[in-house]
Amino acid sequence: MDNSIKIQIGSDHAGFELKGKVIEFLNNAGFTVKDFGCYSTDSMDYPDVAHPVAEAVLSEEGSLGILICGSGNGVCLTANKHKGIRAALCWLPELGALARQHNNANILCLPARFISTETAFEIVSAYLSATFEGGRHENRVKKIDC
Repeated sequence: MDNSIKIQIGSDHAGFELKGKVIEFLNNAGFTVKDFGCYSTDSMDYPDVAHPVAEAVLSEEGSLGILICGSGNGVCLTANKHKGIRAALCWLPELGALARQHNNANILCLPARFISTETAFEIVSAYLSATFEGGRHENRVKKIDC
C-alpha cells in the first residue's frame, strides 16, 4: 500500500465503531487520515458526512476516501452525486481491488453491519494496494460523469 496517499474518512452512527478501527489500522500503516465524523453512535444523517468527504477527495489531489454506514448504500449514493467522484460499495477484498483497477474508484464504501472488522481491513488493503489499469477501462471511466 502506498501510504503517501491522504485518506479522507467518514461514517454515520452505524459505521462509527468500524470507522475507528479502520482509522487505527490506517494510522498503524503510516497513512495520513482526516476524520470527517461522525464522532459517536448518536443517530445522524449520512449525507452530513458523505458530502464533506467527497468534496475533500475532489479538492485534495491524490487523496482517496473511505465512507462507512450500515449498508454502505447511503454513503455511496450520496458521494456519487458529486461530479468526479466514483464511489464503490465493496464487501469483499476482490471488489475493493477491482473498484480501483477497473473503475478508478476514489471513494471506498463499506457496509458496517455486513462485514467483520478483519474483512474491512482486507478490503481497505486491497483497495489501497490496487492501481487503475487504464487501457480498455479508461474510455468507460470517462463516460461516467454526466
